Amino acid sequence: MDESVIAYQEIAFQKELNKKLSAELLIARSELAFQKVEKGKRAAELGIANIELAFQDEEKEKRAAELGIANIELAFQDEEKGKRAAELGIANIELAFQNEEKEKRAAELIIANYARSLIEASLDPLFTINLEGKITDMNNASVNITGVSREKLIGTDFFEYFTEPQKAREVYQEVFANGFVADYPLTIRDGKLTDVLFNGSVYKDNEDNVLGVVVVARDITDQKRIATELTEAIVFAELATSIAEEAKIKAENSTRMAEIAVKAKQQFLSNMSHEIRTPMNAIIGFTKVLLKTELTAKQKEYLTAIKMSGDALIVLINDILDLAKVDAGKIAMLHLFETKIQEKNLELVKEYDSRIPEVLVGDPVRLHQIILNLVSNAVKFTNKGKITVRAHLVSEDQEKVTIEFEVTDTGIGIAENKIEKIFENFQQASSGTSRLYGGTGLGLAIVKQLVEPQGGSIRVKSKIDEGSTFSFILTFMKTNAEAEADLVPVELDTVIKNIKVLVAEDIPLNQLLMKTLLDDFGFERDIAANGKIAIEKLQARSFDIILMDLQMPEMNGFEATEFIRNTLNSKIPIIALTADVTTVDLAKCKSVGMNDYIAKPVDERLLYNKIIALVKKPYQAKGNSLDSAGSGTSKKAKCIDLDYLIHRTKSNPKLMMEMISLYLEQTPPLISAMKQGLLDKDWNSLHAAVHKIIPSFSIVGISTDFENMAKKVQEYASTQKQADGINDLVLQIGNVCTQACIELEEEFAKIKNAIDEIRK
Repeated sequence: MDESVIAYQEIAFQKELNKKLSAELLIARSELAFQKVEKGKRAAELGIANIELAFQDEEKEKRAAELGIANIELAFQDEEKGKRAAELGIANIELAFQNEEKEKRAAELIIANYARSLIEASLDPLFTINLEGKITDMNNASVNITGVSREKLIGTDFFEYFTEPQKAREVYQEVFANGFVADYPLTIRDGKLTDVLFNGSVYKDNEDNVLGVVVVARDITDQKRIATELTEAIVFAELATSIAEEAKIKAENSTRMAEIAVKAKQQFLSNMSHEIRTPMNAIIGFTKVLLKTELTAKQKEYLTAIKMSGDALIVLINDILDLAKVDAGKIAMLHLFETKIQEKNLELVKEYDSRIPEVLVGDPVRLHQIILNLVSNAVKFTNKGKITVRAHLVSEDQEKVTIEFEVTDTGIGIAENKIEKIFENFQQASSGTSRLYGGTGLGLAIVKQLVEPQGGSIRVKSKIDEGSTFSFILTFMKTNAEAEADLVPVELDTVIKNIKVLVAEDIPLNQLLMKTLLDDFGFERDIAANGKIAIEKLQARSFDIILMDLQMPEMNGFEATEFIRNTLNSKIPIIALTADVTTVDLAKCKSVGMNDYIAKPVDERLLYNKIIALVKKPYQAKGNSLDSAGSGTSKKAKCIDLDYLIHRTKSNPKLMMEMISLYLEQTPPLISAMKQGLLDKDWNSLHAAVHKIIPSFSIVGISTDFENMAKKVQEYASTQKQADGINDLVLQIGNVCTQACIELEEEFAKIKNAIDEIRK
């Protein structure tokens, strides 16, 4: 039963399942029919697509064929591009090379132009010469010095432009032998025969082949002139010291000093100061001495004028402000004109404002010059009446005073239209003034140039035939300093006269002055002609103090002081006597151990004061008295001319006699040595003798022709070449030197007689 039910249920389930499957089958068949329709559609579409695809394949084949052709064309173009690229690379390399070459050429051109500019800027002649000695190029200096155009110089023989062509050719060949030549002396054959130093060097091409020579001819005319002047200075020193070797050392020092002096203005001024102060020392010193002797009124007046002029020169040399000594109630400088005023019967009126302080700070020399020029002008143009000199106090405060100075005359006067120009150089009141009254018209111009730089002003009031008044206003600073009295004799105490003084001074005239001053002080003194002698004297005996000149031969004052301080370890007081008061020398005085200095011309009161102060003695002031020395002159004779010697010795007769004596002493042995050297063929001896003779020619004024002869003999002695006429040259030199000795003996006697006459 149960199994029938189950079977029945199973059959029912199967029937139901079959229905479902039938339904699903119907659906599947419908779907299949639909799919068939769709497949038909797809087949139609696929047919159309195949047709399209065939068409496309055909097009692709066409495109492939075209692409093949294009690829062939592209390959061809790529090949062409490669060729062009290669050609472009080659072109770039060529262009780079050309650019590099252009840069090289430009650099070479710049260098060439620069070098040419340097060459043309040179003042020395420069030539290029080929292997045959022909000129190939030159600079403008060569054209200028030869006077021949560039076109005419090129291709000419280089050696023919020298006074000695063979020497020029020899040195040219020496350049090829050595590669260069330096400083070979030659003379260019131009309008003035220019002395040059030949400097040459070979020049080569890029392959080191010698093409020729580059030559520079250095003009040494100025150097030779300077060398000659220095040689003269050396010889002067040799003759002055009489010791040839020692004098040579001094001359070398002098040479160096001279070269420094050319380059340094300060040193030049220093030397000038020394040269001026040295003779002024004697002039002012001996003038002061004479003023202490018994004199007539006129003699004293004239000597006072000389002293004032000398003092003015010294202050001008110093060019510094000093204390202006204005004595109350008078203007002392006016006595210079009193003689001329008396001759013209004029009255001199002096009006001095007593309110003016006795001592002021200002420039006494320029004030002196201003008043002297105005008074001189007044005296010149005044024939009757009077001249009034007035000093009037304008204002005063605690620090300064202002003073108006006036010079009034009753002379010819100045036209109104001329007043504005009267202070210009070389201007006078009328065209006839110079003819009638003399003068250059510079005096008033000088006055204006002296007043205005001091901050002052000058004016003039004048009427024709009534006179003129010149006035100027200056301001001076006040000071507490006291005015020094001039030439006031004070007796010295005997207790301070036992001072022993060593004087180191090389100038005979200054030696005499120092002897006189120290004798007047009552001091014991000894004189040394240079620092070396001073040291020897100091080692031999004791002294209390040394007066040391700075510029001396063999050993100067600086060297001597340094030796005394450092080697002798002496503390003896040393006062420098210097004609050069520059800051440099004063600092050097202190650095080497000098205690003090005194400037030349020596003020005897200041000298006495400094000596006493340094040796710890009580101070006193003292004047002095002195003898005077004359001067000799000489004139041009047959073979000598003493103008140069007079100039070098500053007309000092004693020094001239010394120099002449040295020449007379040294020359005859040199003549003998020269002749004997030639006779014995001892060329060193001949050369040495002539070398010592040559510089003395200029000292005693022997013609330069004989100097040239001596140089030829000297050259022969060095080289033993070109011996023609040497015997005759030596004979002529000996004869002229012998004649010079005879004439110098006569001049020596004249100078001595002149001195003896003056002493009488």
